[in-house]
Amino acid sequence: MKFVAPSILAADFNHLGDVIEMINKSEADMIHCDIMDGVFVPNISFGMPIVQHIHQIARKPLDLHLMIIDPDRYIDEFCKAGASIITVHYEACTHLHRTIQQIKEHGIQASVCLNPHTPVALLTDIVEYLDMVLLMSVNPGFGGQKFIDNSYRKIGQLKDLIIQRNSKALIEVDGGVNLQVGEKLYNEGTDILVAGSLIFGSENPLKTIAAIKRL
Repeated sequence: MKFVAPSILAADFNHLGDVIEMINKSEADMIHCDIMDGVFVPNISFGMPIVQHIHQIARKPLDLHLMIIDPDRYIDEFCKAGASIITVHYEACTHLHRTIQQIKEHGIQASVCLNPHTPVALLTDIVEYLDMVLLMSVNPGFGGQKFIDNSYRKIGQLKDLIIQRNSKALIEVDGGVNLQVGEKLYNEGTDILVAGSLIFGSENPLKTIAAIKRL
């Protein structure tokens, strides 16, 4: 299966309700929400109140990517706000196994993200507990960046690790995705493509989402 997660950070927040309704009508599988604190990454986005408003009208699962330091402090609140999947960064968690347990105690799917420089092998002792792994194919913090080619190799490494550890984790990739890159990512073993600028910078986001699904 090929899954698509539009990243609303690239959308027009003056018309956020309309954006969510468009995604509801689309072939997208989930809504990707980037939560940034201006500390872990050099940008600030939005927090629990916006997630709550999105949840009220969304008919797709909310895929929350927490680009924040010490995410344990906020996991309970984001779960209550309507998250279906919560991704934390390996680089931001001192006690990663405990953080994953905290997410799963809410009945929420748990995911870990790796920055471009972080080796896949560091997930060896945690991947079997995960529902998803997110690989950043740009440096996190801003949209519209160029895809980092080394990401293709990491997908293969992660796929091998998932098989070795008998994990059911899906592979999600975020950053610099266009249709050409997206096709290769799917072919390399990616399950979920996150796309922001590609979708919301297009003339017809509905058609662009459909095009990604058919790569």
